[in-house]
Amino acid sequence: MGIFLKDPGATLDYAVDWGAAYLGGQAIGASSWSIAPDEPGGLVVVAEVASAGRTMVTLAGGIVGHVYRITNRVSLADGRADERTLTVRVEQR
Repeated sequence: MGIFLKDPGATLDYAVDWGAAYLGGQAIGASSWSIAPDEPGGLVVVAEVASAGRTMVTLAGGIVGHVYRITNRVSLADGRADERTLTVRVEQR
């Protein structure tokens, strides 16, 4: 995945499409999002949504010039787990 650009004043949605083929018929049982670095004034999670094969996070804030790694970890109904990481750079736009 590439680098996503975000203005510090914007509140935007980012999604991971886990795809029906990848899940092999399994449903997403749980989804959690984390941000690194976790810093004062940095990027924050405003909302999270998980459906059968797609997860979404709404992000706000961030410090201009900083790069954040947003990781989505999912647990599947059969007990397997996986994660994907998005990279977001905050720029004044």
